[in-house]
Amino acid sequence: MTTVRSAHTEDLPELSKLFDAYRLFYRMDSAVEDALNFLSERLRQNDSIIFVAETADGKLAGFTQLYPLFSSTRMKRLWLLNDLYVTETQRGKGISRLLLAAAQQLAMDTGACGLLLETEKTNHIGNALYPSMQFELQTSTHFYFWTNANTSQH
Repeated sequence: MTTVRSAHTEDLPELSKLFDAYRLFYRMDSAVEDALNFLSERLRQNDSIIFVAETADGKLAGFTQLYPLFSSTRMKRLWLLNDLYVTETQRGKGISRLLLAAAQQLAMDTGACGLLLETEKTNHIGNALYPSMQFELQTSTHFYFWTNANTSQH
């Protein structure tokens, strides 16, 4: 049985490896130590919510990370579901659904107007999963991103 709970600092060594695998999925360079520092800072500063999926044997099978935002037009809190990852060996077992349900519950518990997420068009599994969890594809807007050339990426 897999349970979902909030991440703790004790999870950081294992969670940072999952986070690194997530970044590798998106074609970034491996940087486990940087991942550990990044996640440690998020927990220490309390500026994101991280849920982990833990298997019956105590291993982490996946995680999701959410950042608080606000919608000016709705004048409500909004959560950015920035990261969702399940290990390859645990995929197909409903863990993503458990993590998404925890994120949806967070939105309800905090009075947020909703969850915002982005995924690549080539992420066929995610693009099938999200609508099945009541996420609606937004086709009436354009999404733009500006990259600060002064920051480095791994």
